[in-house]
Amino acid sequence: MANKGPSYGLSRECQQKTRAKFDMDLAMEACMWIQAVTDTEILPPDGAVFKDQFEVQESLKDGQALCDLMNSVLPGSIKKVNRTKLAFHQMENIDMFLRACKDYGMKEADTFQTQDLYEGKAMYIVINTLHALGSLAKKNGYKGPTIGVRLARENRRQFSEDQINEGKKVINLQYGTNKVASQAGMTPYGQTRHM
Repeated sequence: MANKGPSYGLSRECQQKTRAKFDMDLAMEACMWIQAVTDTEILPPDGAVFKDQFEVQESLKDGQALCDLMNSVLPGSIKKVNRTKLAFHQMENIDMFLRACKDYGMKEADTFQTQDLYEGKAMYIVINTLHALGSLAKKNGYKGPTIGVRLARENRRQFSEDQINEGKKVINLQYGTNKVASQAGMTPYGQTRHM
């Protein structure tokens, strides 16, 4: 994480809310999926087990595993993965992963920003992006292991003119009805109420 002083006030509250949204189970599922797809180990800094979101961030921070994941899901989507530990190259790996996700069909709203991962600002968004990528891979016919929910497919309906005209004859209850509720027994405005 970047060297920044402690947060106070509203900034601290926002930071705490962001950290509270992180789910370690989803993060572990995402890391295991990356390992299964790429055949590379994603280990915490101490080598045992992930304890918190900062260890997950530290293991994904260089962007190499993400680039390898994207190349496994969509071969050739990232031409050159930077294997150095220079900050610029690590951020470039993350950016190439994000561009490849968008090219693969992921919505802009489902992706994270580079600093969310590199600086550890919002790790829950990073994990959500990985799950969204797994769902998209499932939808696009990826044959390997996937995570995430199954996305809906478009199911267009074709109606004939007769069916459309029949549907126009039905008045649904959103337009209102006078058969259920009425104002019978109510007093008009301005009239006194008799006890």
